[in-house]
Amino acid sequence: MPIPPAILTPDFSTPTESVYPSPLRQTLGQSVQYIRTSTPPPEPKGAHGSADVTAQQPNGVVLTPPPTTVIEASKRLAAWTAVDRHVLPQYKVIGIGSGSTVPYVVERIVAQGREMNKDRVFIPTSFQSKELIVNAHLLLGDVDQYPIIDITIDGADEVDETLNCIKGGGACHLREKVLAEAADTFIIVADYRKNSDVLGRNFKQGVPIEVAQFAYAKLLQNVHLLGSPNAVLRMAQGKAGPVVTDNGNFVIDAPFPEEMMKDPYTLLTRLKMLTGVVEVGLFCHMAKAAYFGNQDGSLTVKWHDGRIERIDAGSSPVPQPAE
Repeated sequence: MPIPPAILTPDFSTPTESVYPSPLRQTLGQSVQYIRTSTPPPEPKGAHGSADVTAQQPNGVVLTPPPTTVIEASKRLAAWTAVDRHVLPQYKVIGIGSGSTVPYVVERIVAQGREMNKDRVFIPTSFQSKELIVNAHLLLGDVDQYPIIDITIDGADEVDETLNCIKGGGACHLREKVLAEAADTFIIVADYRKNSDVLGRNFKQGVPIEVAQFAYAKLLQNVHLLGSPNAVLRMAQGKAGPVVTDNGNFVIDAPFPEEMMKDPYTLLTRLKMLTGVVEVGLFCHMAKAAYFGNQDGSLTVKWHDGRIERIDAGSSPVPQPAE
């Protein structure tokens, strides 16, 4: 396709055959820097027993300082530990989820080094994760090209005792579920607030349901009848009107009573049967493990077979913020 003349100015060169032509991306208003996040730099070699990483990322980009809050430190702890344990050298197709914990996942993957990542392809679940992949100079792929994924790492809004999850607080759960199902291994990373016995106890917003726009009114009525009388259409902040997903759909947030949330798979099945529902933010029987960073610098790992592993702060690869 011809490039618009406005782009081919004397100050910018024609795109090359490289994966991400920097001049073109800069012309389109993109930056070679990371997206602005609270993501900390990896620790220098040998510090705190961490892996051999550098404080700088590709093209000399220096990331933001380490987190200064317990919650952010907990997110980083979960993300870094999960990457260290599960993103193995032999894995070449990696799914990258969405949410506030995921920038730490990408950063730790980048810290594994250019040599490790040069033959890897990264599949995003959202615009956010796509930009994280591109700005980290990792190779961007698509699930159409790679329908079988070695591992997907993603966040969650809440995880119960058997690793059922609520996802979709960021309205990305359709693509997140596609990548979770496509992965041989699906890993959840989160902070301690997302660790729960029964879904809905901590995440009060309700089950996110992505629905076709033209069907939302009838679906909202059906969800009320199904047992969620307080279900509402999610409205946007900073714009007039409802939230629109990356797929052009609306989202209904449906809080259900605890007795229904104790059997999330049955609830998921009933919701999926409603005409016009695109996807439901209940992820059942999918995750292999969930990593939770705790307030004291320790880590809790829930496994799919019911095991609960506790890693004390002294064994963590991630230093804690100063008080």
